[in-house]
Amino acid sequence: MDERKPDHLKPVPPSLRAAIRRARVESAEQSQAVADLREAEVARLELLLDAIRPVLDEAPEAADLFDPGVDHGERPRLFLDMIGFVDLGHDRRTYRFFQDTRHGRVLIAESPSIERVVAAITNYIARRLVEREKALASDWRSRDALEADVAPSAGVSRSAGAARAKDAVAPPAAATAPAVERRRWLAVAADLFSFLLLTLGSIAFVALACLGAYAAWNAWGRALWAARFGPPPI
Repeated sequence: MDERKPDHLKPVPPSLRAAIRRARVESAEQSQAVADLREAEVARLELLLDAIRPVLDEAPEAADLFDPGVDHGERPRLFLDMIGFVDLGHDRRTYRFFQDTRHGRVLIAESPSIERVVAAITNYIARRLVEREKALASDWRSRDALEADVAPSAGVSRSAGAARAKDAVAPPAAATAPAVERRRWLAVAADLFSFLLLTLGSIAFVALACLGAYAAWNAWGRALWAARFGPPPI
């Protein structure tokens, strides 16, 4: 029956080489689509970066909090500083403005309108600058209070140190020649007394040892000697 069918109706035998070729084509098309989507996201974020440039230019030069830039990653993001960034939603058109806090990530603004996101970023920059001013003012107050506390204590410490140095340099009134001589003789007498006690203690120990040996000899040594060797010598 298959021989009677036209050639275009006959089943085509499966080919692994052809299947691999088709899979490569599909993968290339999918990769190209993903790359196109990423490029579109980067372009929209760069438009937002250009829109907030005038706002950043008005910030004080000494405030080095903000360093905006677009991160070309798997999910492109526009970073404003270390804790604030903007990315795009699943529709690749909605801007989402996030801030990382100690309690987690917070969504500040979400809108497809670039003007609304720029307004939210402007308010964020203003709050960050005010927080910086408060932190600097707090540091100044703490430093002034510390200097005020350190100055009196340093004066007192210097006075006390000078008094101690003066006392250390000046010899005590009692440190006279007769007192020194008396202490030397007392030290010699104490050494002699210690030597006498040590000698007497040694003599007493030897005497006790001899008495113990004599008592043991009388108790059972004499009999043992007589049983083994004959009449005892003592």
